[in-house]
Amino acid sequence: MSRQIGFSPIYDIDSTLLILGSFPSVKSREQSFYYGNPRNRFWQVLAEAFDARLPQRTEDKIRLCLDNGVALWDIVTACDIEGSMDADIRDYEVADLQLVLSRCPIERILCNGTTAYRITKSAYRGDIQVIGLPSTSPANFQFDKAAWLKYLRRN
Repeated sequence: MSRQIGFSPIYDIDSTLLILGSFPSVKSREQSFYYGNPRNRFWQVLAEAFDARLPQRTEDKIRLCLDNGVALWDIVTACDIEGSMDADIRDYEVADLQLVLSRCPIERILCNGTTAYRITKSAYRGDIQVIGLPSTSPANFQFDKAAWLKYLRRN
């Protein structure tokens, strides 16, 4: 296994919703940005929730998030991993959520998948509601778009 470093958070002073993934996939690490696998449903769901065009470029993905009050990060900032499976994450470092929470008025934290939810719940002791949602990964056959849309549209 090799040590991998995640991405910096995306947020601004108007972000009210923090979405936390677990750790970037191989395809995301190759592209140096979140949810880089074209089969991952993340960007399609965000675009649908906010009545926007599907973003293609990194700049458009950042703009989609920030224009809609979304902060984006992963709960694991570094780990030993080969491949993309959450089950292979070892010896991980947890994000210091105060970096984002102290700089913007986050009202809710949405976790993309069970690993992100489990790690977030074990690491975060604050008062902001933490909601676990089904992973947008193409490997998740139990994906529930309606659950995502419910929480994104409440933003």
